[in-house]
Amino acid sequence: MAAYLFSIENTGAAQVLLLSSLVLTGLGFYLHPLLKGYLYTWMILTAAGLALLYPQPFVSYRGYPLSQLIIPLLQFIMFGMGSSMTVKDFAGVIKMPKGVFIGLGCQLTIMPLSGLLIAQWSGLPTEIAAGIILVGCSPSGVASNVISFLARANLALSITITAVSTLLAPLTTPLLMSWLAGSYIEINVWDMVWSILKLVLFPIAGGLLFNQLLHDRAQWLQRVMPTASMLVIALVIVLITASGRDNLLDIGGWLVIVVLFHNLLGYSLGFWAARLFGLDERDSRTIALEVGLQNGGMAGGLAKEMGKLASLGLAPAVFSVLQNITGSILASFWHKNPPPAKRNRPARFHY
Repeated sequence: MAAYLFSIENTGAAQVLLLSSLVLTGLGFYLHPLLKGYLYTWMILTAAGLALLYPQPFVSYRGYPLSQLIIPLLQFIMFGMGSSMTVKDFAGVIKMPKGVFIGLGCQLTIMPLSGLLIAQWSGLPTEIAAGIILVGCSPSGVASNVISFLARANLALSITITAVSTLLAPLTTPLLMSWLAGSYIEINVWDMVWSILKLVLFPIAGGLLFNQLLHDRAQWLQRVMPTASMLVIALVIVLITASGRDNLLDIGGWLVIVVLFHNLLGYSLGFWAARLFGLDERDSRTIALEVGLQNGGMAGGLAKEMGKLASLGLAPAVFSVLQNITGSILASFWHKNPPPAKRNRPARFHY
């Protein structure tokens, strides 16, 4: 009812009613044992709705552009990711080389190439379409690890692919963007490399070092960081959405459809590519999630660094919202339908 009122009359009363409905629904999710697992998804959706309804408080404060907070907030998230990691997370490359290399191969081909094709087909303005490619060229996000756990996928494989793809991002993302999006938007490869180093690699390295040096004395941080990271991600989505609100309202419906198709294509092609290369059901689910769930936050941060947050940053913001919804639904389905026990069957391709 609130959504209907807002759609036909964007008045203050309708806005308050819609926002109240979102908050109360979130409270219901928290109190209901079967829906509690979807609370984070609903929180992300509420954050995006908040920015669309009341953008001005999230655009500037006393003349200070709040979009300037996006980079340090993302660095905080990456530091938290690093503080929860150990060197053992990279040992999966040795323990599960086939799954890791297939996952990375899918990650570096399916989403970038499908992003290019979708951008060409979409008919969206050039810089907004380039944002779809930017999402595809980004590494998998930490959400994939949470969703993999909920989906009864291979969590160790998920963590390893996320860690390795993130560490490779300073090289892979700029090169892929230069190759695929160079005709859409000017790409300075070295500037993008430096931006990703500042945004991703340095904070993760700091978190890893922090964990190594203060592991026994900083266990409280590992308990706090997951919740803090979720709140920060929601805030980043609010800031990006508020910054590009006008563009989003102009082409939002079509952009949502296009980005949703990109997301679902990642799940489908990732899963069936993994099956084609002989991975079992459990590992194939993991690859599907690693391919379909991208680091939209990093993509939005790069858009901010390039000074195009309100256009290039729109697709990453929409993708971040949608992937949490689709990922939660897929995790719930797979959780209720656990993968069959491993059977020895010949792989279609041999190594």
